Amino acid sequence: MTAPAHPSTTTPPPPTSTTTTSTTASARTDRAVIRDSLGVGVAVGVSGVAFGVAGTAAHLTVWQTCALSLLVFTGASQFALIGALAAGAAPLAAVVGALFLGVRNSFYGLRLAERLELPRWVRPLAAQTVIDETAAVSLVQPDRRSARLGFAVTGISLYLIWNATTLAGALGADALGDPSRYGLDVAGPAVFLALLAPRLREGGAERATALVGAVLALVAVPLVPAGVPVLIALAAVPAVLLLGPRRQAQEQARHQAQEQQQEQAREDGR
Repeated sequence: MTAPAHPSTTTPPPPTSTTTTSTTASARTDRAVIRDSLGVGVAVGVSGVAFGVAGTAAHLTVWQTCALSLLVFTGASQFALIGALAAGAAPLAAVVGALFLGVRNSFYGLRLAERLELPRWVRPLAAQTVIDETAAVSLVQPDRRSARLGFAVTGISLYLIWNATTLAGALGADALGDPSRYGLDVAGPAVFLALLAPRLREGGAERATALVGAVLALVAVPLVPAGVPVLIALAAVPAVLLLGPRRQAQEQARHQAQEQQQEQAREDGR
């Protein structure tokens, strides 16, 4: 009789370096996302000092100014609100103008909801940090994990720094006394104009909207109460959206007609 053969045991192959390489690459990606997100949070967050100064210059108390940063937390709308108040607008008109500017965050939310797919219990908290900066950082990431990380780091760092610097700016301006003595009463409108100025260097619809809005506001200033010209200027948005494609189609048709004429002239020359 022959002895039963012992079952052969196979030695598993040594682990390859693929897993290690993937982990290293993922760690590098995370570090890059965190670095870029913190850079955005710090760079934008420090401008909360300007908002704190402008809020006090618009005759808001320190705590009212800080409450705007804590609860509203969208820079353009905050500056629009205090800029309108500093210019003598009625509070309701100032609030309506700020709300119009904040509508864009709703569209960011629609895009980010699909991109991030956050758990339901997180969404109410995340909604507070749906702003220009978090949307920009999240949407350029290569995958969902990086997008979530970028959104969280940008949102948390920017929220904390913006509110801390708002408090610092408001306390500093409040300690100075009457802001008009130092020219700080123009801080709100000046900062808001600084935010709008880059749009004038852009072409197409952005520049057209800014120019049409400026013309509408200037025409309305002597005719309506303070604050209302800002609301009238918002009519520039639908006007450009409606007339822009029509004008583009007319220019395209004119360009095609010129090309046909040039082609016909070349054929006649032959």
